[in-house]
Order: sequence, then structure tokens, then C-alpha cells
Amino acid sequence: MIPRTLLKRIDQKIQLLRSKRPLSPSIVNKLREQLSLELTYNSNAIEGNKLTLKETYLVINDGLTVKGKSLKDHLEAKNHNEAVHFLYDLIEHQKRQTISEQLIRSLQQLIVKDIEDSDAGRYRQGSVMITGSKHRPPESFEVPKLMQEFVASTKKNTSKMHPVTFAALAHHRLVHIHPFSDGNGRTARLFMNLLLMQKGYPMVIILKNDRQKYYSALEKADAGKYDDLEKFIAQAIERSMNIYLKAIQSGSNPTDRLILLSELSKHSQFSEKYLNLLARSGKLEAHKEGRNWLSSKTALKNYLANRERKRS
Repeated sequence: MIPRTLLKRIDQKIQLLRSKRPLSPSIVNKLREQLSLELTYNSNAIEGNKLTLKETYLVINDGLTVKGKSLKDHLEAKNHNEAVHFLYDLIEHQKRQTISEQLIRSLQQLIVKDIEDSDAGRYRQGSVMITGSKHRPPESFEVPKLMQEFVASTKKNTSKMHPVTFAALAHHRLVHIHPFSDGNGRTARLFMNLLLMQKGYPMVIILKNDRQKYYSALEKADAGKYDDLEKFIAQAIERSMNIYLKAIQSGSNPTDRLILLSELSKHSQFSEKYLNLLARSGKLEAHKEGRNWLSSKTALKNYLANRERKRS
């Protein structure tokens, strides 16, 4: 379950974002470029790609070859970027009834083409193990039926729960089935983004620096405990929404300016460590950049006001 305060903030921000649409084409293009690059870099890095963020940009936008990095790293960057733009094309042309096995297979095919061509777009034919995980995916002969059931369930339940919860659970289910021999994580993260973008949410990015937290949340979900995963995805969604709102809002109040928690602590009775705990739990509105949490005086004021309401 997503913390109520976090879910309330997300609902307020998506309403605000919708009220600002249609956005300026220049802002849309800038945000797309930023988030597409971030998604490609982080999603690949989670799976072991060695390119830096800057190198990923150079490979995608300038077609450069980075010395010392493998051909596979280069192809993964180009392939993932193409898959991201494939999603944007689906959304732009309002192809909302696109949830299908073929779509999921197409995403995986784009991700692994020219790397694992023999397995591109095909369900795996053998057993697989997930490194570092206790979960053992189902046998290959079970995959077709499980995927058929997964797609049917996704179509049926798309409007029966909050979009954030729905996307998080669908992401886990696809990873849990592990239908392909390679590219499962990246495919699941892209599919989750499609579900969110169809509901008007911006592209969500799971940061490389949060890899262990992400894996831990998935491990708990494997055991039927979904709270951590739902909260984790919700926080990632709020980060993307903050990026969008920051780009489209001008003349913001200085108290809305994002600052490091170490600086924010100087303006409150709380220590940096306690503010970090509030941010990670979703109680304090915060924005993560790299390994650092950032928040604002306004967010702290809102947290204090909410705490007082609960006490009264």
C-alpha cells in the first residue's frame, strides 16, 4: 500500500499537470529528451551496462563510439532509446488498446536486437535463474499460458485500481513470469511506463543508485508483500512529476526551491538524518538526484501542518 500522504501528493500533482496541458512543444521536447536519456541510461545500468550518462548521450545523439566500452553496451543504448520512442509513438497516436502479448514481445525484440537475435521477440525455451534472487521463474512450457493470462488480467483490471498501484503490480508480475531469456527487467520497466503514460503520467525512471532497494522490493513482492514496491514506484513517479512541474511553472515561490536535506535541517528542528527518513518513507515531499534527497521549505511546512492535523 502506498502511504496516504504520498498518494495524495501524486493525485494533486497529476491534476495540476493535466490543468497545464497542452504543454508548449519546446518544453515537451526538452522533457522528453531528458527523461528518455535518463531512462535509457538507468535501466541499462541496472542490468550491468557500463556506459556513463554522458557516454549514453553521445552514443544515442551523436553516434559516437566510446573507447573501452563493449559493442553490447553501445547496442543496448541505441536499442533502448528506440524502444522508448516506440512508446511515445503509441501514446501520440492514441493507440490505447495496445496491451497485448505482441506489444510486450515487440518491446523485448527492440531491446535485444543485434545482440540476441535468435531470442528477440520470442518466449524463452529453457529454464532461467535470476542472479541474486530466491525466486525461480516458472518453467518455459508454462510461459505462454501465463502471459496470455497476464495480458487478459491487465486489460480487465486497468481501471479497477489506482494507476500507480496497477503499474507497480503489473511490472512485478511480468518480471515474476520472466518470459524471455534476456531483457526481462528492461521490458517490464518499459511496459510499466506505457501503462502510466496511457493514464497521463510522465515517464518514470528507476535510478541505478536505487538498484538494491528496487531488487529488495521485488524480492518482497515475490513473497506476496507489495507495500515496499508500490511505495518505491510511487516515489519514482513523484520524482518525474516534480521534473515536469518544475519545467512548466515559472515565477515559483523561493520557498519551493529544492535544497539538500543538510541545508533544510538548518531551517527546522529536525536533523538531516531524520529528514532523510521522512523522505524515504514518503512522508516528506522530496526529490532524489543521484544519491541525494532534496526537499523544500514549503514541503517541510506542509509536513508539519499535516502532522498537527493528525494530532488534533
